[in-house]
Amino acid sequence: MNRILSTAVLFTISFAAGCGNKAAIKPAETGKALLTVNFQEGKTLKYSFVSEREIIVDWNPAAIKDENKDSILNKSMEKLDLIMTYTPIEIDSNGLTTIKTVCQNAQVRRSEGAQKDAAEYFAGKSYTFTIDSSGKIYDYSQLRELIRQTGEKAFNNGTGKNRIKEPDMIGDFTAAQWFMWDSIASIPNASKRVGIEQNWTSKLSVPTPMVSRLARDVTYSLDEIRPVGNANIAVISSRYSKSDSVPQSWPVPYTGSFQMRGTFGLLRGYKLLDLTGRGQELFNIDSGQIEEYNQQYNVAIQASVPIGISVKPVINIKQTISMTLIEE
Repeated sequence: MNRILSTAVLFTISFAAGCGNKAAIKPAETGKALLTVNFQEGKTLKYSFVSEREIIVDWNPAAIKDENKDSILNKSMEKLDLIMTYTPIEIDSNGLTTIKTVCQNAQVRRSEGAQKDAAEYFAGKSYTFTIDSSGKIYDYSQLRELIRQTGEKAFNNGTGKNRIKEPDMIGDFTAAQWFMWDSIASIPNASKRVGIEQNWTSKLSVPTPMVSRLARDVTYSLDEIRPVGNANIAVISSRYSKSDSVPQSWPVPYTGSFQMRGTFGLLRGYKLLDLTGRGQELFNIDSGQIEEYNQQYNVAIQASVPIGISVKPVINIKQTISMTLIEE
């Protein structure tokens, strides 16, 4: 009989008098649920991740206010597809579960440039991490190292200031993996049940086509507990806004001096003007696993051109990040 790998069985269970049959409280009826992350021994979970964005560089944003001027727009898109598997391999005496993660496929498509993207280096790579039932990850070391190694693949063979960084979607991989269970891990008190319309907050990263460190403030809310077949599904919504700070613990894939190739090698002084969006996640309360999520937001970033021209282009990004459980 498979045993559940988690720090503690946090679901409230009542036992019928004189017998060992379990009768679980029904979250859909009580309007509250304990949201915990659980893995079952020997059971591999496979997920599909997609991160896609449309990028519009407006070289003359003043034209919006002056109908006699023409706005000069440069449009492009890029998309990362990932297939990832998660297999529990060990549980220690403290109740931390060790998970082996394998990237089975990583593919990047973009409208500009045909060069292989460094993010495709993730394909075939694996790493392990430890996690508890609250969704908190306690050992990011292998994932951090894999992100660093992949960052090296984004450069040509130059050295020093002659290093040229090609466009890459490493930040999108990081956004999908580093924050996989953020909605559960950020609940203030993991031992208490969450009620309908209860809110809690966190931060998520903002992957962009340029080299930047941006974050978005997130407000999660438990919208409903939806009975689906024999399962109870927590419907968790999320709202996004721009954040003024970025945690220093987040991984950085690049080090040293370099120049980025293309449009974003020319621009400088990036300033986050605005970020708005929403998302929704379906979390299976009974299995303790995310079944799918979809995050959509728009970003406006101001830049400058360091060649003595008083032009401040505005970069508008329409971003979608999604995940779906495709196989257990």
